[in-house]
Amino acid sequence: MNEIAQTTMAAQAHDVSFFGLFMQAHFVVKLVMVGLLAASVWTWAIIVDKALLYARTKRQMTRFETVFWSGQSLEELYKTLSNRANHSMAALFVAAMREWKRSHEGSRPALHSLQQRIDRVMDVTIQRESERLESQLLVLATVGTAAPFIGLFGTVWGIMTAFQAIAQSENTSLAVVAPGIAEALFATAIGLVAAIPAVIAYNKLQTDAGKLTSRMEGFADEFSAILSRQIDERM
Repeated sequence: MNEIAQTTMAAQAHDVSFFGLFMQAHFVVKLVMVGLLAASVWTWAIIVDKALLYARTKRQMTRFETVFWSGQSLEELYKTLSNRANHSMAALFVAAMREWKRSHEGSRPALHSLQQRIDRVMDVTIQRESERLESQLLVLATVGTAAPFIGLFGTVWGIMTAFQAIAQSENTSLAVVAPGIAEALFATAIGLVAAIPAVIAYNKLQTDAGKLTSRMEGFADEFSAILSRQIDERM
């Protein structure tokens, strides 16, 4: 009877709520949990930031394409865009037009290899814009890959601690064993909570970034063809 009472008291002493499991966990397991929670918050901050950035970039591209193909002269559009910060297609246009205008300065226009220089300038701009779009996506990939293993480390450590406590108490009843195992498994659960959104978001955002980059490359090809015709007409 006394043993049953001790088992009941041991079970009641353990709080099986999430907060209780955290507070009763070993220091190392707590450290793992806090790190995983911080990684999860960081992950969601990146997800929200990138989602807003990609939506804004799509709108900017659509507005620019509407103006560009509306028939407005390239000189007027360049004057409008050259004095402000530009991204995506607008940055491509300004970079190409700046190289075009530099090549036509002075009494002798430098038309030789102008097409190659413009293409190179636009390639560099596309690379820079692509890096801007894909920045911090590596964090999502890292969290998605490492978080389950970090959580598993916390679980293994917690189970080791639980078994040590069982050995000291010499009581193997479920009421005594279960709370310690639950504390340990809680670390794996937090690892999965951090990893699953990170993996899904990384795949989605990486695809969206690739689509935006492809859209810029398509515009660069079209604009390069337009400038190539004008170069041929002047040579």
